Amino acid sequence: MEAEESVGLVGAGRMALAIATGILAAGNVKPEQIIASAPSDNNLCKFKEMGMRTTHDNGSVVKNCTVLFLAVKPHLLTNVLVNICPLVTPAHLVVSVAAGVTIDTLESLLPQGCRVLRMMPNLPCTVLQGASVFCRGTHATTSDADLLKGLVSACGLCEETPESYIDIHTGVYLFAEALIDGAVKMGMPYELSKKLVAHTLLGAGKMMLDSGEHPAKLKSDVCTPGGTTVHGLYQLEKGNLRSTVMDAVGAATDHAREVGKRLQPHQGLGQR
Repeated sequence: MEAEESVGLVGAGRMALAIATGILAAGNVKPEQIIASAPSDNNLCKFKEMGMRTTHDNGSVVKNCTVLFLAVKPHLLTNVLVNICPLVTPAHLVVSVAAGVTIDTLESLLPQGCRVLRMMPNLPCTVLQGASVFCRGTHATTSDADLLKGLVSACGLCEETPESYIDIHTGVYLFAEALIDGAVKMGMPYELSKKLVAHTLLGAGKMMLDSGEHPAKLKSDVCTPGGTTVHGLYQLEKGNLRSTVMDAVGAATDHAREVGKRLQPHQGLGQR
């Protein structure tokens, strides 16, 4: 990434802060090259503490950046796009992280020919262990994709995918909570249980990546005949864990797509 690139964030919530933190950690952008906007100072103070510029004016963000991250709630994004559209130029690369809002919707509310990327990060980006996917709009180039990857490289994994994959996401926190509560039920202190579960999940993920083995193979490797693990797995199978988790992914995906349908621009807005 070239040093003269400047980054703007419309929206200053947890995901915006995670992205900004990752961008700074990558080392290609200085704090003073980042500007974030929000209606109040509640979230902006964290950006200020890290040396980034802040404003309450979305237009000021657009005017002072070349890479623009749209990190507002999906139901707010349409109005934001309508308001900033006159300020967006061919020099801007626009990256939306709003769930459910499609490339078609983004491009219809921005100037014709605008370079757009749609990105779906997750919250572990906050601790630089995230997993993000993104797709290109009609006019975005390979260089634009490389620029985004370079910016967020420190946030964790970042993969380009077809847009149809963007809404397929889920979380592990409820499962982690259940593991912790199970250990507490059997007498283990909460803090120790939380630490053990977190490291177990972290280690399991690393084994999957480093070994290249299918999760079923890794599961079998720890199932000794008549052992504790296989007895636990039996209870998970009785509770239909796999089908329940698969249904949860499907429900989250369907909801994200439904949000996108509701946010399609009203007839008559069209390309600018």
